Amino acid sequence: MKQKRILSTSIITLTLVALGIFLIYGFSILQSKAPDDDGERQKEANKIVETPPKEQTQTEIRKNPLVVLETSMGTIRLELNYEKAPRTVENFLHYVDSGYYTGTVFHRVIPDFMIQGGGMNENLEELQTSPPIRNEANNGLSNKRGTIAMARTAFVHSATSQFFINVADNPYLDYRDNTAAGYGYCVFGRVISGMDTVDKIVNVPTHTVEPHSDVPVESIVIEDARRVETQNPE
Repeated sequence: MKQKRILSTSIITLTLVALGIFLIYGFSILQSKAPDDDGERQKEANKIVETPPKEQTQTEIRKNPLVVLETSMGTIRLELNYEKAPRTVENFLHYVDSGYYTGTVFHRVIPDFMIQGGGMNENLEELQTSPPIRNEANNGLSNKRGTIAMARTAFVHSATSQFFINVADNPYLDYRDNTAAGYGYCVFGRVISGMDTVDKIVNVPTHTVEPHSDVPVESIVIEDARRVETQNPE
């Protein structure tokens, strides 16, 4: 009887040891397959962000949005560069599509430099805007004559609705480095027709309306801003 009890105890002990080994081995396998919260899972998420579907990317690059600005001095047609400045283009189109720019003015014009508008009404009152966006000036585009870029304050990532059109090559406005002084101004498109209108605007008489300088004596109003499908709409 004593031998049977010893044998039974040995069998139970061996069974428990075997079960323990199986559980430990199985748990180790599960651990090796599970993504690490701060490592593998983040890598998988990054793959989704960094590699968008090929067809979608090609479509976005091929179809740069076109915008028409109807001003009190003539028409300006723009082609926006979605490939190089996607967030900036989306921001600009947000203001276009909402009708925000209608009734705003070009409040600052400087010959041989640029015309600036998109944020004030005829009384030079600043309009409420959406939150600022990230500066995409480091995109390889230069502030050359005929390009459109975002205006901003001394803070690098402060652009909202105001933009400017270069009437001369202004390379010193381009991105140079990540410092506040060197970050530059983001170019996000170009004028495809209507530079004669831009040149007329930049040469109008100006005066100072404290605290604003280089203000056109007669308001130059954006009467309409809209998307179009072709480069030369009737």
